[in-house]
This record gives sequence, structure tokens and C-alpha cells, in this order.
Amino acid sequence: MADLRLFNIIVLGFSFMLIFTAFQTCSMVEKTVLDSAGGFSGHAYTSLGILYAVFSISNWAAPSFVTAAGPRVSLFFGSLLYVLFVASFLKPMVWALYLGSVLVGFGAAVLWTAQGNFLTINSNAETVARNSGIFWALLQCSLLIGNLYSYFVFQGKSEISESERTKLFAALTGAGLLGSLCLLILRRPRVDDTDNVLNLNASAIHSPPSPLATLKRSFQLLRTKEMMLLSLAFAYTGLELTFFSGVYGSSISHNQHFGSEANGLLGISGIFIGVGEILGGALFGLLGKKTNAHGRDPIIVLGYVVQITAFFLIFLDLPQNSPIDLTNQPTYITSNKYVAILCSFLLGFGDSSFNTQLYSILGFMFPEDSSPAFALFKFVQSIAAAVAFYYSNVLLLEWQLLILVVMGTLGTMGFNIVEWSCTRASRSGYQSI
Repeated sequence: MADLRLFNIIVLGFSFMLIFTAFQTCSMVEKTVLDSAGGFSGHAYTSLGILYAVFSISNWAAPSFVTAAGPRVSLFFGSLLYVLFVASFLKPMVWALYLGSVLVGFGAAVLWTAQGNFLTINSNAETVARNSGIFWALLQCSLLIGNLYSYFVFQGKSEISESERTKLFAALTGAGLLGSLCLLILRRPRVDDTDNVLNLNASAIHSPPSPLATLKRSFQLLRTKEMMLLSLAFAYTGLELTFFSGVYGSSISHNQHFGSEANGLLGISGIFIGVGEILGGALFGLLGKKTNAHGRDPIIVLGYVVQITAFFLIFLDLPQNSPIDLTNQPTYITSNKYVAILCSFLLGFGDSSFNTQLYSILGFMFPEDSSPAFALFKFVQSIAAAVAFYYSNVLLLEWQLLILVVMGTLGTMGFNIVEWSCTRASRSGYQSI
């Protein structure tokens, strides 16, 4: 019944909130923790590079894994690898850091592919937009919780003592493990629950295709016109993910026009990115039925306009070399902390616009291929994020913003072309690709 599927979506979102509260808080303090561990030779950025590389490659294997194990087992397995990575910081060791990065890279591919598949099999054409919004809002609460914790507990600290580290990561490991255990109460949709369900495919209800067949289908989907056009939007979300999660915060903290408030603004910026993400997810979830009636393209265009506005204000408000180093270079307007925080909110809100609608359209268009479709989404997104992570240490702010504007425009156009063709096809009895 519909109530069971909604229960599954809420439990899924709550579980991810706990898991990513642990992981994202860990990511935010990782460099400080490793720098504070005396004699430790591991590097946080090397760890991140390994994670991205493994995540990208593993997205090709993840659909076959999910097909063989099923989405619920895959969700639990992937989440445990996240928990192991967080737990490794209880006693930092170089081999554990890098092995953990490999494991969480593979775990991330499995977890997110299974998440897309499970969301799809618990949605129908009427509820997929709503369910995407509910899941996204719950997930992004992790961003808010993690930033609040970092702001109030570690504000102004350049080092973390061993006792503080132990307390922090014991709590984070506990939160992540609780999220993993919550995944065990997810229910499989009953056969009589599947009227109008999007994914009546083998991996969900009937006999699953072989893992090899799933891998072949991933390559087939990548060559379709629709997936190529959507890949422009996938890539854009990867670029702007790197920007708002790393580059923008560093740019604020490097801006010496903010004086002693710069480091404090870094935490507040993260909080308001989270507020924008949560508000967007909740709003677009409530508007799910209207999205079905009027299409997803208005929300994508709204997100595009919001983020382009943010990019323009950031261009005016921050020095051009702020992503790279401490700076007091002149800006086009007097640097204003309120403008900086407003842009944080706009970046988060715009990101939720793109991601919720991408989840929605993938679940709608590829009901029988949700695992490979979502794996391709994460593959393209992670590759783009890795590329952005590389150039963010080299390019001035104005060039990074220009890349985002160009890719945002192309991504919006690509999405809208697919959405318009999808809308026309649905009126004449849409069949998945």
C-alpha cells in the first residue's frame, strides 16, 4: 500500500541523515584531526582523491552488485563501509586512512545506486517527485547538524586533542551505526502494493537480470540521447557540489576583508547551505503533484536562476584569488558578510532544485533500469566533482564561476529538452527507454 512505500521513504531519509551526519562531520574536521595527530604522515586531500577515484570506477560495478544482492542488502552493506571509515579516526593510522578511502569509495557507489533503485520501486508516477523531495530534505538535515556541531564545538580551534577526537568519533560512529541499523527495518513492497509502481522490474519484484546483463545495460543507457543530455546536468551538479562544499567556504575564510569573523563565517555559511537544501527539498516535495501537472522544468529553471544570481553576487563580493590563498585584494563591492551568507542559502536552495528533479526524472524515465541509471548519474557527477576539485586549487574565482555559469546553462538546457520530450511521450503512453 501507499502507506508502506511512504514509510520506506521516510526511514530511508532518516537513515541517510544519521549516516551522513557522521560522514560529513568527519569530512569537515578530517584535515584538522590528521594535522593534530602527532607524527601522522597521511594526507586528507590524498584520501579524498582516492575516494573520488574509487567511487567513479565503482559506479560501473554497483548496478550488478545491487542486482545480485538486492537494494536493501546493498543499502546496509554500503552504509557499514561508511561507518568503518568514520571509526578509523578513533585511532588514525595511515594504512587505515587509505584503505578506508578505498572502501568508502566502493561503498558510496553501492549505497547511492541502491538508494536510487529503492526510491524508484517505492514510488509511482504520482509520488516520485514528492518522495524525492522528502528524501532530499531529510538527507540534507545532516549538513545542518554537522555544521552546527563544528561551529559551536570547534569554533576557532586549530587543533583537536586526543580526548576530544575520541569523544567526537565515538559519537559519530554511533550515529552512523544507528543509521545503518535503521535500514534493516525497510520493508519490501508486496506484490499487491505494486499497482502503478514505477519499477515493476526484475530487480525489485520479479526475477532479477544477471549482473552481467545489468552492466551491459549501463553501457547501453550511456549511449542514449536522453542520458547524454541529462549527463550535462549530472556534470553540473558535480561541479557546483565541489564549489559550495569546498571552494566557497575556503573563499570566505580567506577573505581578510571579513577580519576576525572570517573563520566563524565559514561555519555559518555551511549552516545556511544546509537550510537552503532542506527548505528546497521540503518545498519541492510538497509541490510534487503540481510538478507532475506542470513538469519539472520550472523547478530546474528556478534553481538555475537562483544559482546564477548567487554566482554574480559572489563575483562582486569576494576577491578573485580567495579560493587559493589569504587575500585582501579589492572587490567590486565592499565585501559584505550578509551577502556572503545569502549566497550560501541560494547555493543550497539551487542545488536542491537540481538534485530533487534529477532523482524524479530518472525514476520516471528509467523505471526498469533504475540501478544503472542512478549509477551513471553518480559516475558523471563524481568525475565532474573530481575535475573541479583539481582546478579549484589553480583557477581564480572568476574563471571557476564562468565554468559554473556555462555548465549550468548547458545542464539546464539538456534537462529541459529531455523533460519536454518526456512530457509529450507521457501524454501518448510513455514507455521507458
